[in-house]
Amino acid sequence: MRKVDIITMGCSKNLVDSEHLLHLFEKQGYEVFHNPETSHGDIAIVNTCGFIGDAKEESINMILDLCELKERSRLQKVFVMGCLSERYLKELEEEIPQVDKFYGKFNWDEVLADLGQAANPDDLRERTLTTPPHYAYLKISEGCNRKCAYCAIPIITGGHVSRPMEDILDEVRSLVAQGVKEFQVIAQELTFYGVDLYHEQRLPQLIEQMAEIPGVEWIRLHYAYPANFPLDLLRVMREHDNVCNYLDIALQHISDHMLDRMQRHISKQQTLELIDTFRREVPGIFLRTTLMVGFPGETEKDFEELLDFVQEARFERLGAFAYSEEEGTYAAKHYADDVPAEVKEVRLDRLMRLQETIAAEVAEDQVGQTLRTIIDRTEGDFYVGRTEMDSPEVDCEVLIQRNRKQPLETGAFYNVKIYRAEEFDLYGSVEP
Repeated sequence: MRKVDIITMGCSKNLVDSEHLLHLFEKQGYEVFHNPETSHGDIAIVNTCGFIGDAKEESINMILDLCELKERSRLQKVFVMGCLSERYLKELEEEIPQVDKFYGKFNWDEVLADLGQAANPDDLRERTLTTPPHYAYLKISEGCNRKCAYCAIPIITGGHVSRPMEDILDEVRSLVAQGVKEFQVIAQELTFYGVDLYHEQRLPQLIEQMAEIPGVEWIRLHYAYPANFPLDLLRVMREHDNVCNYLDIALQHISDHMLDRMQRHISKQQTLELIDTFRREVPGIFLRTTLMVGFPGETEKDFEELLDFVQEARFERLGAFAYSEEEGTYAAKHYADDVPAEVKEVRLDRLMRLQETIAAEVAEDQVGQTLRTIIDRTEGDFYVGRTEMDSPEVDCEVLIQRNRKQPLETGAFYNVKIYRAEEFDLYGSVEP
C-alpha cells in the first residue's frame, strides 16, 4: 500500500495539519494525493471537522462513503483524524467499526507508526503545501481560552497553546525560500497569542518581525477576538506596507443582551469604539467579520439592532450563520434553543441580503482604482488574482482578460486598474 489519499474537511487550520501529514508520508516514499476526485485504492485518511452540525454531517458522510469503498474492496484502509474524532472518539469507534483507526486532533502523526513506519521527528516541522506555491497558511497557535457560550472549540482543542515565536519565524523563512510570498496568519484566536509563553500578548511583535523578513510580500490576519484587542497591531499595519490593511475579527452580535448571553466579554459601546479605532488608525482598512443569528433568547429587537449595526458599520467582508446547539457548551447546558428554525433562516436571509448590497457598493467604490494584485491562476479566458483586501477562497477575485502578447505570471504582482465590479468579482487591466 503505497498510495495515500488525504481528504481535508473544514477550515484552513485543519489544512495545515494535513500538509504536515502529507510531508510525513512523502518522506516515507508514499505517493500522496490531497482531496482527490476518486480513490486511489490503498489508504484514505479523513481530517474531519467537528465545529457545527453541517460540518459534522459532511465529515461523517465522507467517512461512510470511504467505508463503503472499503467494503467493496476498492479501498484497503480508512483512517480518521481531526476535530470530529477528537470530540467523539468513543462514539465513532462504536458506530463506524469499519474504520481501521480513529485519531484525535493531536496524535495524527501516529498513523505512520501504526503502518509500521518510523517518522523522523524533524519531519514533523515540515509540510507539503496544497495551496498555490506563492501563498501559505501559517498557524501560530492551537486552542482557545475564551469559552464563548455557543462554541465547542475549547472542548475540542483545549486551552490556547502558542507556538514559540522563533519557531514561527523560522517556518516563515523556510517557506519564503520555497517561493511563498503571501502568508495567511491563522489560529482559533489570534489576539491571545503569546500570553501562555510570554505572559503578554505578543501578536504585534510577531507580525512586525515577520514583516521584516526579506521576501514576505503580504501578511493577512484571520480570526481575531475583539475583547482586549492588542491595539499596537494597528501601528504595525500602518508602518509596514507588507502587512495587509485587512483584519478578520468575529464579532457575532452587537446587542448587549446577546453579547452578554454569548459570554463575549465586550459591550456594544466598546465594539463601536473598537471599529472606530480600526478605521481611524488604519485608513482604508478592510474589515471581515462573522455574525450569528438565532442565538437562544434573540428577540426581534436584538435582530433589528444587528441589522442597524451592519448598515452603519458597512463591513467590507461579512459572513453569517444561524445558531446550532453544540452539546457540552454553556449554551446547550443552560439555554433552550428557543428561536424556531424558520425564524433563524429568515433572519439569516435578511442579514445577508443587506450585506450583499453593502458589498456591491464597496466593490463599485474600487472601480477606477489601480490596485496591486497577485495572480493565483488562469481560468478560461481570464487570469484570476486578488488584491491585499482579498483572502483566498472567501473574498473577491480580480479577473483580467488573457492576452497572448502580454502573458502574466502566476504568483507575480501587477498593478491592475479596476474598470468594472460585478457581484463577487472585479474586472481590471494591467497598467503599463
